[in-house]
Amino acid sequence: MRFASLGSGSRGNATLIEAGDTRLLVDCGFSARETEQRLAQLGVAADTLTALLVTHEHGDHIRGVGAMARRHQLPVWMSAGTRRSQRCGDLPQLNNFSSYQAPFRIGEIQITPFPVPHDAREAVQFTFSANRLKLGMLTDSGAITPHIVERLQGCDALMLECNHDTGMLANGPYPPRLQARVGGSLGHLSNRQAADLLCRIDHGRLHHLMAVHLSEKNNTPQLAKKALLGVSQRLEACLTLSEQDSATEWLELSSC
Repeated sequence: MRFASLGSGSRGNATLIEAGDTRLLVDCGFSARETEQRLAQLGVAADTLTALLVTHEHGDHIRGVGAMARRHQLPVWMSAGTRRSQRCGDLPQLNNFSSYQAPFRIGEIQITPFPVPHDAREAVQFTFSANRLKLGMLTDSGAITPHIVERLQGCDALMLECNHDTGMLANGPYPPRLQARVGGSLGHLSNRQAADLLCRIDHGRLHHLMAVHLSEKNNTPQLAKKALLGVSQRLEACLTLSEQDSATEWLELSSC
């Protein structure tokens, strides 16, 4: 199994996950053309995608979903709550799931959705399993719940939101109402909360840790890195910092 971020931040998010012949695009917050260009940087043609999964209906995650699905005849998977937002228009094939649903399979990848506290209708995140390997994803969550901790145990790789530094948010350009939303229990994870999550799971087994959804106005890569490495310096060897304007390289996971 391998994965890559096509870009992550308030202006757009998309993640590519591959196992065998199965290629999943998780969220599509960029235009269809921009998404195709970023996929091409990773050597992937859009018409080779297997399916598109959606975490929630905010524009930076769903903006290009409808266009990509229609252009490439992709089946789309999303929660019933996300579908009720009506943000995608007509879709060639729509599959709904519950945020507490048992794992389901798309091709060679088993997917387990789980609910997260966020200001959306039915926001979810996922774990992905293939070949005895497990990738966890946690972004767009205002708090760490016991259920989240349980779901992210045993991960070999983790994509983890480090949205903001609390000091930068409090003293930054956002008005008080937006500061309260971002930093609230239905907002986004701070660097400190991300580090706390790492302390509560078995981070020693991680082969890859990717910091995602960094705010361009309320965080810096250096502050995010400092917070995560404060948990363990061992994490430096497996840490990748995602960027808004470019894709990461493929990150490989092997069971050997």
